[in-house]
Amino acid sequence: MQKKVTIIGGGIIGLSTAYFLQKEGCEVTIVDCSNMNSGASYSNAGYVCPSHFIPLAAPGVVRSGLRWMLDASSPLYIKPNLNRDFLKWAWAFNKSANSRLVQKNAIHLRDFTIFSQELFQTIKKEEQFSFQYDKKGLLMLCQTDRQLEKELEILTLANSLNVHAKEISKAELKIMEPSIEINGLGGVYFKNDHHSTPSDFMQQLKAYLKSKGVHMFANERVLDFNMKQGKIDSVVTDKQTLHSDEFVMASGSWSADLCKKIGLKLLLQAGKGYSMQTEYKTGISIPTILAEAKVAVSPMDGFTRFAGTMEIAGVNHNINRKRVGVIAKAVHQYYPSIKLSTSEIEAVTCGLRPLSPDGLPYIGKPQSCENMTIASGHAMLGWTLGPGTGKLVSELILNKKSSLDISPYHPNRRF
Repeated sequence: MQKKVTIIGGGIIGLSTAYFLQKEGCEVTIVDCSNMNSGASYSNAGYVCPSHFIPLAAPGVVRSGLRWMLDASSPLYIKPNLNRDFLKWAWAFNKSANSRLVQKNAIHLRDFTIFSQELFQTIKKEEQFSFQYDKKGLLMLCQTDRQLEKELEILTLANSLNVHAKEISKAELKIMEPSIEINGLGGVYFKNDHHSTPSDFMQQLKAYLKSKGVHMFANERVLDFNMKQGKIDSVVTDKQTLHSDEFVMASGSWSADLCKKIGLKLLLQAGKGYSMQTEYKTGISIPTILAEAKVAVSPMDGFTRFAGTMEIAGVNHNINRKRVGVIAKAVHQYYPSIKLSTSEIEAVTCGLRPLSPDGLPYIGKPQSCENMTIASGHAMLGWTLGPGTGKLVSELILNKKSSLDISPYHPNRRF
């Protein structure tokens, strides 16, 4: 038995970390405040996407965000907030939204996404999992010339980073998707993106981990940490005290408040996203982002999922029905033959994505605590980077050579 490790958080990041640690002979415990059957790791678009190398903090997004701030139906909604933590995050976000940093971070995200993409496939093969994992690429679908111009600028950057992309004409759309009417003038197609059905992977991975002796405590809230000489001795929950050699903070949007208890001020905000789905045979075969509406479309195992919006309004699971309606309306505008039913819209779910100011996740050991590893802040890339993060965290805890340079992700980095 190499080490005893407690992981706080049972989403894709926490489970992936447990997977690689137990492979190395560690005794692993996972504790999560939810039922471990819902949230961002279950309601996301399922993309495993090297195409998403541009972070939320991109040039122009601050200007758009200010314009959209009071519009609850906009693709990006930031609820006005005078909270000190939010103001510090917003200041750092504004500083990060420049071309130099975006291009620098794009290289890191490209390498990280490809690394994690390979691990998804390795896990499925080695464990003989049956979850859906398709390699059909990703289409950025545009309805306006203005949006298409923006996507073509990203295409140029993508090709400079060896992320294969090409422009798609309106005629080519029909060839790519012959079974569905599309209201669009063209777009950009990323060949090397993959997609999956999140709930299938999560359920199979949980079952595997339990079979290997990983302890899982759901519906259990972490209250505090017992510290001794700069190290965590144990974590106190509302039900028990857990002693370990090492601890991992993988609790997503809840990480910032918990990190304060070990002296780490993590700049982090929760970005809420919504998703709904239909079992109707839509005819959609290629994962698609409706570019103007910022809505993701995913053909999954037995259903098609529609997900979208970024709502920065605190840690809560309140459903904004106006924003949900905007997603449903956008689907019909791009696909005239699809109109989500009232019951499908009412069955909407939401998930909170932990947003760092610069779009890079936090991975590493903070200066304030030598046996805590932070693994949070993945924004919209939590699903894509899940296995990769798990591997990097396991290497860090076991003092192994890192598969990637993790210095850009340090939790104490300056903004």
